[in-house]
Formats: sequence, structure tokens, C-alpha cells
Amino acid sequence: MKPQGQHESHGSVCGTFQLDISCLIDAQLDEGAAGRAMIHMEACEGCRSFFEDTRQHVRLHKDIADPDRLFARFAMLTGGESLKRIEAIDLVHRLASIFYLLGKAYVLAEIDPGYRERVFEAAVPVDQTQTRGRGFVDGVLLKGQGKSGGLDWQRARAMLNGRLEQLERPLEKGRRLLEEALGVDASHEEAQLYLAFLHAHEGKRVTASEEYREIFRTAINETNRGHAAIQLGRLYSSEKSYKQAIACWRWVTISGLADLDPRFFVARFNLGMVYALMGNRKRSLEYFRQLLDRHPERVAEVAELFARSPKLREAIDTQAGFPEALLTTCPELFRPTQSSSGAEATGSQAG
Repeated sequence: MKPQGQHESHGSVCGTFQLDISCLIDAQLDEGAAGRAMIHMEACEGCRSFFEDTRQHVRLHKDIADPDRLFARFAMLTGGESLKRIEAIDLVHRLASIFYLLGKAYVLAEIDPGYRERVFEAAVPVDQTQTRGRGFVDGVLLKGQGKSGGLDWQRARAMLNGRLEQLERPLEKGRRLLEEALGVDASHEEAQLYLAFLHAHEGKRVTASEEYREIFRTAINETNRGHAAIQLGRLYSSEKSYKQAIACWRWVTISGLADLDPRFFVARFNLGMVYALMGNRKRSLEYFRQLLDRHPERVAEVAELFARSPKLREAIDTQAGFPEALLTTCPELFRPTQSSSGAEATGSQAG
């Protein structure tokens, strides 16, 4: 057994070599230092393990950054079967996305015929998307990939080629397509969001709330978590559960989404609104001011949100001194501005 002092000295030397080993992996050591690091690793199991672990992490990051490299590594490890599986996964996701895009377009066609409110994303042209979808499915079948992903691609072809025409209302077509999307790929987050949105529109608030909560809890895409939080907060606010609504919308601001993605600017408007409804003038004005400071280009849209929110205007008018304080704090809202059409408020205002 080595004396304690010698062990401490050895530990210090290993620490130095670990820095050299990291540089060695990145090819940043000169020839002499690299040789010393290699000799040291031959005698030190700890540094040798450190070197192997670090090299694997670096390789993994490079693989993730380069999908072709990752596919090649899969093929090398398990043969061509891995590439086939990866291709099948891609085909399945593309089919689910076609069903989702069509479902979203049909839902918006009935809920908002002019697509004035863009919910999550702008709607796609139905006929063009359906034609592309048929071409995609026909291409899969012609290539002999009709069993890819364990799906019934003939069923998908029938859905896109005529089965939809048997449904009269756009809303029913939208529902069926969103359900098809989730039947193909249960993890398709955007389809989950739109089906929850449809349920909320139909007054199925409990179902929609549960779906939004599940999306928020499980979604990999942070943006989809944000959409779920916005819509869940809207449901809470409509039931006057203001504290729960605030928690949802504050997550959107704290996470940074409200600043990174222009569709989420409405979170601060909703917070300003709900604090006004609660009679907290100070916090309400703070959020309205923050909104205008962070998104000065959206003054016209914010003014439109005020105009379309009668509950907010009533709350402001019935609180002594609130209208004057709003004018002083946010004067640009009261200046003549050109109306902004096609606002990306995600249909998420509270009132």
C-alpha cells in the first residue's frame, strides 16, 4: 500500500494529465506532451478510463450533430437493418404529419374560416396538401414499402383518396385526421395539441385540460410545452382559477419562450389581463409595460387584443384611477396606429 502522501501526489499528477488527455482527444497537444500522456495512461487505469469515457462522449456529440454520421455508425454496428428501421420511422412520422396538417386545416376552416387567429401555426392549403399526401403514400407503396412501420398504408391511401369525402363537416374531417395522425404516431405532439384544442372548442374542458397537462408533462419540444401552457392557462382563466392560469403563463415567460418565439408574446398580455381581473392594478400595469418594452413592434396587435377583450376593459373601467394609470404607463396604446392583420396571438388571450 502506498503512503498517504504519495497517493495525494499521484492524484495531483492525474489531475494534470486529465487536462492533457482532454486536449489529446481534440488533437491540441504537441508531440512530446501527447507521448507523455499516452505513457501515463498505460500505467494509470483511472486516466485510461477517463480517456475512453471522454472519447465516447465526443464521438456521441459529433454523431448527434451529423445525422449521416449517426446513420453510418448504426449501419456499422447492426447492419442495414438499422437504416431500414430509421427510414421506416421517418416514413411513419411524415405520414402522421400529413394527417396532422390536413386535420389542423379542416379544424380551422370551421372554427375560424378566415384564419384570422393563427393557432400554433398557419394553416396549410387543404387541396395541395392532400394531393401531396396521396403522392407520398403512393410512392411508398410503389417502392414496396407498404409494411413500413407496421402500418396499413393501403388504409392511409383510402383515407386520402376518398374516405374523407364521406364526412360532410370540416370539423369532423379535422377530428378524424387528427385521430389518424395519432393512430399512426401516438407521440406526434402537434396532433395532440390540436385535438386538445378541438375538445376545448367543443366545451369538453375537463378532457382538454387533461390533454394539455399531459402534453406539458411529456413533450420533448419546448415550444409545444409552451403552447400547452398557454392554452391550459386560458382554460383556467375562463373558470376564474386565476392563480393556476398565472402559474401556466409565468412558466412561458420564465422559460424564455415569450422572448424567443414571437407567438408567445401574448403570455405577458394574458398576465396583465388576469391581474386586472383580480384587481391587482400594480402587477397588471407592470406586465403590460414589460410587454410593450420587449415587443415594441407589436403595439398595434396589443391594442387589438385590448379591443377584443371586453372583460379586461370592464375591469379597467370599474377600478378607480386604473384608466388614467394605464394611459400614463402605456401611452403608445392610445396613439393612432395602423391596424395589424394576421396577429400571431395563438388564439390564447384570456377573455
